Amino acid sequence: MSVSGVKKVVLAYSGGLDTSIILKWLEDEYQCEVVTFTADIGQGGEVEPARAKAQAAGIKEIYIEDLREEFVRDYVFPMFRANAIYEGEYLLGTSIARPLIAKRLVEIARETGADAISHGATGKGNDQVRFELGAYALMPDVKIIAPWREWDLLSREKLMAYAEQHGIPVELKRDGKKSPYSMDANLLHISYEGYDLEDPWTEPGEDMWRWTVSPERAPDTPTYVELSYRNGDIVAIDGESLSPAAVLERLNKLGGENGIGRDDIVENRYVGMKSRGCYETPGGTIMLKAHRAMESLTLDREAAHLKDELMPRYAKMVYNGYWWSPEREMLQAAIDQTQSVVNGEVRVKLYKGSVMVVGRKSDSNSLFDESIATFEDDAGAYDQKDAGGFIKLNALRLRVAAKRG
Repeated sequence: MSVSGVKKVVLAYSGGLDTSIILKWLEDEYQCEVVTFTADIGQGGEVEPARAKAQAAGIKEIYIEDLREEFVRDYVFPMFRANAIYEGEYLLGTSIARPLIAKRLVEIARETGADAISHGATGKGNDQVRFELGAYALMPDVKIIAPWREWDLLSREKLMAYAEQHGIPVELKRDGKKSPYSMDANLLHISYEGYDLEDPWTEPGEDMWRWTVSPERAPDTPTYVELSYRNGDIVAIDGESLSPAAVLERLNKLGGENGIGRDDIVENRYVGMKSRGCYETPGGTIMLKAHRAMESLTLDREAAHLKDELMPRYAKMVYNGYWWSPEREMLQAAIDQTQSVVNGEVRVKLYKGSVMVVGRKSDSNSLFDESIATFEDDAGAYDQKDAGGFIKLNALRLRVAAKRG
């Protein structure tokens, strides 16, 4: 048994340089057995090579899991029912993936009898908070090992030297070039940080973006898409029923082809610093616009306005890592209750980076009454004389105050 008391640790393992080094470091520093967990949440590329790398490192218990459907169904979709957006711009692509990974880490720890988990998040970022708040909420006594807060390998050069010293293979991209950016991808988005983005005045180069064409190079003909909603979730695209993950995959493709979903943000990290990041969220950008359109037709005014007031609180909970908190679950229950009427179809036009809603209908839940809203003769459906008393009563306090100067 190691001097730390840790006998077995479950590592969130991508097979990349950082987590490959962490794997070896854990074995050396903690003298413990390591279990690897690799999640496919739609980041692109093969996840199976992580198995071969773990096997080559002598790992006996290796978990490789396809979590794409669970990720979209149980995390992305509930978040989009809330129309969540952080600081007016960020669609929370990285944030929403962390609670699922934390959940599986602690589940695997229980399954394998491990007494610790480990992750590769740095001590400067939000992800350490998200992973660990989630883990503690689900397994209160778990021990968490965060190497970036313990070791002295705090530069790329030191990491490379450690890899060379211990025979850890370092692979470049297939084209022989490694992106200079720190990137995170899943089915909802891809993010870019670091390198020239550390100067907030510098415009990112066109060659940085991976999922979207530039709006200038997008097709000159718009793409029309019809989305079918049931209880606030998209269940079909252009009449074709699709699973949650397939919905997001399809919208990512359509949005990417039309230059939709690029964002360049300076955001406030939970740990206190400001950080500049660029994001591509093509499918999520379409989903947010369309969901609000569906709600505009079917949701009661005050319910919709209350949702809008609560949304920044909800978004901050997700961003800061409180997915498994009682306050987020309470809000989610209230939000989900409103979605029972969010049923129908929304038609959007995708054109050169923009998403325009051009139609919405709901046969069963529309609150739009043409006989009342019409500019033509409404045949007595609405008595305009009633508005006079309504206005006078609402103006009463203003008139009293004005008379008193």
